[in-house]
Amino acid sequence: MTATLVHRGPDDSDLWVDPDAGLALGHRRLSIIDLSAAGRQPMASACGRYLITYNGEIYNFPELRAQLEEHGHSFRGHSDTEVLLTALAEWGVSATLGRLNGMFAFALWDRRERSLTLARDRAGKKPLYYGWCGGTFLFGSELKALHAHPAFDPTVDRDALGLFIQYSWMPAPYSIYAAVRQLPAGTVLTVADDGSARPQPVAYWSARDIAARGAKAPLAVSLEEATDALEDILRDAVACRMIADVSLGAFLSGGIDSSTVVALMRTVSSKPVQTFSIGYHEPKYNEAKHAKAIARHLQTDHTELYVTPEDCLEVIPKLATLYDEPFADYSQIPTYLVSQLARRKVTVALSGDGGDELFGGYGDYPKNLREWERQLAVWGHVPPVLRRGLVSVLTGLGHAGQGVLRGGEPDAGALRAKLAKKLGKFEKRAKRISPSDSGAALHARLRARIDPAGELVLGARPALSGLTDPTGWADVADPMLGMMLVDFTTYMADDILTKVDRASMAVSLEVRCPLLDPRVIELAWSLPPSLRMGPKGGKHVLQNLLARHVPRALFERPKQGFNVPIEEWLRGPLRDWAEALLDESRLRREGYFQPQAVQRIWQDHLSGRRQRTFLLWSLLTFQAWHETWIDGHAVTVGAAA
Repeated sequence: MTATLVHRGPDDSDLWVDPDAGLALGHRRLSIIDLSAAGRQPMASACGRYLITYNGEIYNFPELRAQLEEHGHSFRGHSDTEVLLTALAEWGVSATLGRLNGMFAFALWDRRERSLTLARDRAGKKPLYYGWCGGTFLFGSELKALHAHPAFDPTVDRDALGLFIQYSWMPAPYSIYAAVRQLPAGTVLTVADDGSARPQPVAYWSARDIAARGAKAPLAVSLEEATDALEDILRDAVACRMIADVSLGAFLSGGIDSSTVVALMRTVSSKPVQTFSIGYHEPKYNEAKHAKAIARHLQTDHTELYVTPEDCLEVIPKLATLYDEPFADYSQIPTYLVSQLARRKVTVALSGDGGDELFGGYGDYPKNLREWERQLAVWGHVPPVLRRGLVSVLTGLGHAGQGVLRGGEPDAGALRAKLAKKLGKFEKRAKRISPSDSGAALHARLRARIDPAGELVLGARPALSGLTDPTGWADVADPMLGMMLVDFTTYMADDILTKVDRASMAVSLEVRCPLLDPRVIELAWSLPPSLRMGPKGGKHVLQNLLARHVPRALFERPKQGFNVPIEEWLRGPLRDWAEALLDESRLRREGYFQPQAVQRIWQDHLSGRRQRTFLLWSLLTFQAWHETWIDGHAVTVGAAA
């Protein structure tokens, strides 16, 4: 199991086994702090009661170490692992989690209580999967580790597959396997050694609570006061993430978030910051020239690489082993390439992840706010229960149209298509009706690539997640803040951070995110909306901070995504690959998707009648994943390592 994770930890490995308890812990080490054997894991506490296997970094470990030394503790080395383990032994799990500033996933074995505790950081930077397969409890950083165990059950969870097809990523707590779940961000799970109970994760921190508090009592500050506060906190967040015993740099896209991080790195570094960006020869996709201009202004040691379509296409066969389960954000490709570029020179890179969700950077927010206001004006006088009933009826009629297309005699095809088109209009009307008054719920609904996925995924039932349960957003009345909270707790954790973790760790690169420091998160949610979403769009206070270090002319421009031309490639160099994966007889044999519906989606895309790139990429990544992990029974990272 640990051998499958060599890419996450190429420097060292070790095991700890207790046959009497029926427990084995394993670890692969990427040495960042204290490169000596004193940082080796699994690690036993000085008192001998606890053992830990842990992935991540605790950024405030120097302060915690000083506090523990005041309590009489001494340390063998200077790793953050030893500090974390000593803190858990001294203060207990709950109190320690409240003190940690870091990214982490850990498993702690209590030899006296004979219990195993799993925990994951607040934002969900580091992954952690777990599940019961037969009588065995398995856990690991990636699914490939669980897949390697002989007791592993590879049954696909069709409900989770339905969610994936809807959203293009796997919403927590689901995984693609029925027997396995993701430990949600900010939660802890304790398992007794006798396996008599199957407990549920318990939250020790909640972004919703932080957001609700901030919305009820926002800070009464000016733009400059807010900028001062953000600069002080973020500079310290950057500084503590620059502590490492290995070489360190930063991703620089030329956007506001990464540029702000690099600007503050410059203020705390005694030497030029190493920065990395990739570019495209196609102007539509290229941000490298903007990154280069900012790097020149900040006097960084800048490395850029212009990639070709051939470079990107070489990555696609690796994606199924990189991500272990279907994952369909195609910016995964350039993320892997820039990680590969950075790893040639550094072992740690800082990034700007989190800025869009915390400071309102997505263009969807004003667009969806206008849609929410329109729907509320039309439907606000109708009780939500009646609206939900109407949505259900109209959606059902739309589904009936799909059924008409699949049934009937062959010579009645034209008539069926005409009737299906008429019935399909009802489903479009259903999407124009808000089933609740919540802007957050509408935003979560509009995040879907297809709604619902049940007619496309055979055997899928509606599944509740943070995206599909509208009751979870009631505490944040402001629609814009609600939309940002939806993205912070779902899209960011399950898409953005998953993408970056797998792409970077595949090349043994650790990525740290200063904007996801708990202090930055709490400050952001305490600011009034006007300081997050200004007159020129999102990131009002963040732009004001960056302008103190970089001329506005270098960064004030429309937001540009980190994308590749998948739409064109699916009609060109990827067409044969896609047609083989979406072959109708193959789909019928595998039995996951409605074959005719998939073929219609594919033909719509090829003909240009309808742009279905996101949905097609979801279908294709599942098919490629299935070919690798179910048909091929892969248990190693192969070329992706």
